[in-house]
Amino acid sequence: MVPMAEPIRVVVAEDHYLVREGVRRALDLSEDMELVAAVASAVELVEVVDREQPHAVVTDIRMPPTHSTEGIEAALAIRAEHPSVGIVVLSQHNDPEYAMALFRDGTRGLAYLLKQRVGEPAELARAVREVVKGSSVVDPDVVQALVARTGRHHTSPIAGLSPRERDVIALMAEGRTNAAIAASLHLSESSIEKYSTSIFAKLGLAEEPELHRRVAAVLAFLDEQGRARPLLADEAGGS
Repeated sequence: MVPMAEPIRVVVAEDHYLVREGVRRALDLSEDMELVAAVASAVELVEVVDREQPHAVVTDIRMPPTHSTEGIEAALAIRAEHPSVGIVVLSQHNDPEYAMALFRDGTRGLAYLLKQRVGEPAELARAVREVVKGSSVVDPDVVQALVARTGRHHTSPIAGLSPRERDVIALMAEGRTNAAIAASLHLSESSIEKYSTSIFAKLGLAEEPELHRRVAAVLAFLDEQGRARPLLADEAGGS
């Protein structure tokens, strides 16, 4: 948690100059934020985080040298070494697969936004504030794509989970393994596996790979709880 009197120190990683400057300007509009470095590669990002110890990182997904998922890989490496650093990942791709890769070890202090949010300075700044507090943010378009892919209805099936299943998915959302969930709820690991299977079935995720089922279930839970803080059009102050 950043003390109220201290500005949020942010590092930006983006190899496209215009997007990098757009992020810089968006952060400059927020009096409670200080841009401490702007780099153009994932390698530089990891190095500058080690050196500057920022409160938050805003990074593109695709950067040199291969322009694949360097940003996500760097984010996970930073999270492993600096768990208190909030991370906002920007992508031009509305693909839940990327969000699932980012959230594979938990959702705390992580955000996945589409690059169009760079044009909405207040929303980008809000996402930075949320991840610094330990909350998570998922772009609404990504949530919609996940809903469409998993066949969820407008009424969240989370409401159909039993109290014990909700306990399990809540701990799953914290990134805990089945063994850790079992210990917390004083149940056997096999019982947790049965609850998990039931949760996945109720959420329409029975045919998904194991990792994707867990992440998709967590995103659905966070969305239903309001903890994922999806950005809404009316919150952005525009049409």
